[in-house]
Amino acid sequence: MSETVAVVVVTYNRADLLARMLTGLEALHRQPDAVIVVDNASSDHTPDVLAAATNAGLEMIRTDDNLGGAGGFHRGVRAAYDGGFDRIWLMDDDVVPAPDCLDVLLAQDEACLIAVREDLDGRLVEKAATRFDLRNPLAIRPKTESVDSRYDCRVAMPERVEVQNVAFEGFMIRREVVTAIGLPDPSYFIFYDDVDYAVRAQRAGYRIWAVRDAVLVRQLDFDQQHDLSGWKGYYMYRNLFVVHLRYGENALVRLKPWLVTAAVVLLSPVRGGRREAANVIRAMRDARGMRVGPSRSVD
Repeated sequence: MSETVAVVVVTYNRADLLARMLTGLEALHRQPDAVIVVDNASSDHTPDVLAAATNAGLEMIRTDDNLGGAGGFHRGVRAAYDGGFDRIWLMDDDVVPAPDCLDVLLAQDEACLIAVREDLDGRLVEKAATRFDLRNPLAIRPKTESVDSRYDCRVAMPERVEVQNVAFEGFMIRREVVTAIGLPDPSYFIFYDDVDYAVRAQRAGYRIWAVRDAVLVRQLDFDQQHDLSGWKGYYMYRNLFVVHLRYGENALVRLKPWLVTAAVVLLSPVRGGRREAANVIRAMRDARGMRVGPSRSVD
């Protein structure tokens, strides 16, 4: 059965990356039925790139303000769902799919799939977790193993690998998943909105598969070591805490955010300083107000 596919791309002030990404979509053997680009109020030449794009089925959504990746994917998935598409393929603006990537994914009769990322030199850089531990209170970071830490290279992977979290870079879902669990949560702004969505999907009974031969090329190096005393540090702490408070499988795991907060504050004179301490205190306060997840309704 032929299924319709909408690609949802979120972009913000990365016009040149977006242009390469859109060119990559045009080179797909199997063309998507729609390409929905959510422009998060970019101030660079993103509007010019979109005006010049020739992708079939291109739909542009320009927000009045920067909603973050989370808000952008919320808007884009809603548009794709309301458009009646059978599958929704989520993309950041810094990845380019191999020409056969969509064909390979569509050959899999599964509701939740991810394409497997590599860097510009062909090295495996798929960070999706093969173990994401929300049960062990001693696991400081819940991601204890990833695809690229388990396998040295793509050819070492089996055809499919089950993963427990995703990035919104090549994540494909059937519309039934949105019907079952609702839309991505825009309140995350950045970081962990994709993790939250994967946890919700799994708790609704869906399994998520990384498909070895679905190749997605990442245009930028991974830089996961953000300044925890800066504005991104606040969101990293807050959203990590939210995931634990919402989905921790026992009381000790749900207690972890409080313990991390206390440790960061106590160690701030020798590590992190006052700004990181202020970030983590504000993050803990705000995370408490996000303990209840979004509605499953898409109405």
